Amino acid sequence: MFPIRDHNPSGRTPYVIYLLMAANILIFLSYAGSMENQRLITQLYTDYAVVPARITDGYTLETLVTSMFLHGGWMHLAGNMLFLWIFGDNLEDEMGHLPFLLFYLAAGIGAGLIHVVTAPQSLVPTIGASGAIAGVMGGYLLMFPKARVDILLVLVIYFRVFSIPAFVMLGVWLGMQFIGSLSSNPDEGGVAYWAHTGGFLVGLLLCIPLWLRRGASDYWNRTHGHPPHPEHKYKLSQSRIPRIPRR
Repeated sequence: MFPIRDHNPSGRTPYVIYLLMAANILIFLSYAGSMENQRLITQLYTDYAVVPARITDGYTLETLVTSMFLHGGWMHLAGNMLFLWIFGDNLEDEMGHLPFLLFYLAAGIGAGLIHVVTAPQSLVPTIGASGAIAGVMGGYLLMFPKARVDILLVLVIYFRVFSIPAFVMLGVWLGMQFIGSLSSNPDEGGVAYWAHTGGFLVGLLLCIPLWLRRGASDYWNRTHGHPPHPEHKYKLSQSRIPRIPRR
């Protein structure tokens, strides 16, 4: 189950989203051809990925930013960019371009620091924009909890697109990350669940001042929990399989 779009495209051009997507894609393309070269990839991660033990010792703090623009494969990149595209444009619209960029970077740095705190002596390199994007999702949940999100559900050979409120989809996602945080060992590598969980909470907290300026719960009442511009109605294509009536 994963989101494919929301029903409230941005009211203005999301230039920062375009910039972030372009930066992530171009940086990945710059080394994608060397993914099979273990020496080069190891050097890349050594220089630019978050290695908690080094940050604990006070070194390579800049990797809290550079690691956000590295990805471990095409699916890693595509998944992150999809989530950024779906949930980021409305926050950029609401915050403004530069404040949203600063928010994104702050959420990513916060997610990285939480990962370091949960595995302070780990030597496993950590990369990806997912901590920052989790922050975007946390902010989206606070600002637009009832926005409609289309979900693609895949169960073996069963495929279906259906629409649910953002708070359901994001709540389920956060719950899965939290469970993963409790059951995984960050020292062994794999998914950085604490970065996801922490990034989500950092993004939500960073959005509280904006939410209060908009009127807090009164803002929800005015917008009904949706972004403050008209909802887009999508028409899902009908099945081409003919129906055979019963005799």
